[in-house]
Amino acid sequence: TTTTRRWLLNAAGTALLALSAVVPLQAQAQDIKERNLKFALSLAKDHPLGVGAQKFADLVSARSGGKIKITVYPAAMLGSDPQNLSAARGGTVDFTTMATGLFVGLHKDFMLFDFPFLFNDAQEAYALADGPVGRKLQDKLPEYGLVGLGLWDLGFRNMTNSKRPIEKYEDLAGLKLRVLSSPIYIDLFNTLGANPVPMTFGELYMALESKTVDGQDNPVGVIENAKFAEVQKYLSLTRHVYTAMPVVMSKKTWDGMSAAEHKIISEAAREAMLEQRKISQSKELQSIGQLKAKMQVNEVSPGEIARLRDKVKPVVDKYSKEVSEALVAEANAELAKMRGAK
Repeated sequence: TTTTRRWLLNAAGTALLALSAVVPLQAQAQDIKERNLKFALSLAKDHPLGVGAQKFADLVSARSGGKIKITVYPAAMLGSDPQNLSAARGGTVDFTTMATGLFVGLHKDFMLFDFPFLFNDAQEAYALADGPVGRKLQDKLPEYGLVGLGLWDLGFRNMTNSKRPIEKYEDLAGLKLRVLSSPIYIDLFNTLGANPVPMTFGELYMALESKTVDGQDNPVGVIENAKFAEVQKYLSLTRHVYTAMPVVMSKKTWDGMSAAEHKIISEAAREAMLEQRKISQSKELQSIGQLKAKMQVNEVSPGEIARLRDKVKPVVDKYSKEVSEALVAEANAELAKMRGAK
């Protein structure tokens, strides 16, 4: 009958619709391969970066139906930052993260984030990292065998040493301080009258313990996790440089993946980054509280911060010439706009 024929046509149409909904899912499932990937970093497992890396691994596992497994290797288990960077470029490590200062060897523009006293707070740094300036920096990475997955948060750097509190820039005179192996850090501390000693993070604790160096600079979360309070007496909250941590993926690994896998990786990295930043912020306050019980902690007055900023202006001017002029101008314009809106 006509009714039966109509019913059969409707049923066939419904079945086709159902089938068309299933096919893309099956195709997508076929696009996700079984993979065992490595995420290497030099910070501890319970540091906000280590926690963020694990969050990322868990999200990728969940969204790939358990097919893509990422094992996190914290605490420099697979090597120092320079070794991890080299391994990611070569494809023997799939993901890594380290300070922007360590990417300067690949491209000078990464130095922008290391300009002293560039940011007033973390919100300014996040906005710049997530906007066009951060995107332009990450767009430079494929040329060096890497893919950028966002700029995570290490926080503002502060100084510790075993000699005296730093309350004004004169207190830095003659202090032997470990610095990142980056020209701007060496110039920054030379300008402030200290003696900078470039050294990898893995060597630092022993150098402080043996008094090879008097002190170092790092965000408070790193200072607490690395147990520097055992070998340092003074912590001065100078907040002189903000350190962003690009999370990068080996381009070799990325290029071997499907669009469906790219989507899982990119979205999980974005979500993990936002979570990691929140953890980093709350951890900073907690760490200062914990460190006050073990070290002599001092704030630096706004007047002295202004003096420090003034003192290091020649360093900013010098390195502004090495970084793309257009990028520096864009960053300064973005920051001015943000500050005007506050």
